[in-house]
Amino acid sequence: MSTAIVITSGKGGTGKTSITGGVASCLAALGHRVLCIDMDIGLRNLDLTLGLSDRALMDFTDVLCGRCTLERAAVPHPVIQGLFLLTAPVTLPEAPLSEAAMKELIHRAREGYDYILMDSPAGLGEGFRLACCAADRAVVVSTTDASALRDAQRTVMELDRLGRGNLHLVVGRVEKKLLRS
Repeated sequence: MSTAIVITSGKGGTGKTSITGGVASCLAALGHRVLCIDMDIGLRNLDLTLGLSDRALMDFTDVLCGRCTLERAAVPHPVIQGLFLLTAPVTLPEAPLSEAAMKELIHRAREGYDYILMDSPAGLGEGFRLACCAADRAVVVSTTDASALRDAQRTVMELDRLGRGNLHLVVGRVEKKLLRS
């Protein structure tokens, strides 16, 4: 059975997209089929991180609204076999996106992929809830900055409230002076 993982943070600039791209690339290099979904509507960057800029013609809202299939919208990586991207739209859709539709998309993705990694937008708004609604696991990304740690704590509390167990924390940009020898 496949695993759906949301990579999230309450704050922007913590490294969510870099971690999503790096972990996805490594999993694919190990022989797994991996689907990355950029959930950051309007501010998508996962395509740049994966080296797939301007390759996606369809986005996840096209799949949610039935305008195309998941297989057609997911862009294969030209070099890393088994790595695919389903990008976010560049503008907000006119109709609100439902969690039920997102759960159905992830259900369909589970049939063809070993891992589904969802790069969540920063913050705790609608995009966050949509990214988290079908996740089996959540990776909360922070830096050692006080505001990032506070936002990570708040994100963990919200994930707990939403019933999203299996939480993991990644702290980046740790200065050597903070580590004990």
